[in-house]
Amino acid sequence: QVQLVESGGGLVQPGGSLRLSCAASGGIFNLWHMGWYRQAPGKQRELVAAVTRGGSTNYTDSVKGRFTISRDNAKNTVSLQMSSLKPEDTAVYYCHAVTSAGTLDYWGQGTQVTVSS
Repeated sequence: QVQLVESGGGLVQPGGSLRLSCAASGGIFNLWHMGWYRQAPGKQRELVAAVTRGGSTNYTDSVKGRFTISRDNAKNTVSLQMSSLKPEDTAVYYCHAVTSAGTLDYWGQGTQVTVSS
């Protein structure tokens, strides 16, 4: 049974930093493409950043230069380093995994990130 467990959310002031982590279990982590999504109140869930099984990354335009996604296949973890945070980054952040064939995907339970003074 695949499980994704996020940690690291919280309250931070504008301009601050947070690091989210996602621990995966129950599958072959290094075969998955991984991503972080977020959903703000009243908005659709959106892809924030993704890293392929081969290590290629992509980011939504609004976080480029501020967020960095990384994966550690030895520890079965994927992280999202967030810097220069803005109030509009406030959302629930979800870890996502998809098999390389795209046939199965999994979600974490989400972690709240609030950027406010």
